[in-house]
Amino acid sequence: MPKMKSKRCAAKRFSFTAGGKVKYKKMNLRHILTKKSAKRKRNLRKSGILSDADSAKVRKQLLPYG
Repeated sequence: MPKMKSKRCAAKRFSFTAGGKVKYKKMNLRHILTKKSAKRKRNLRKSGILSDADSAKVRKQLLPYG
């Protein structure tokens, strides 16, 4: 049986931590930034961690060799 292919759109959006969690960049920091508070924009700069259920889907279906 041939190898599974990684979904390239997911490979560009997700990365893995050393402990095996799935990291992603948070949304809402591209435009219309004047109405957002400085605190909100500062918190959006941090990377997010996927929940266990979602990270299981990413590992199994989207990035099988990640």
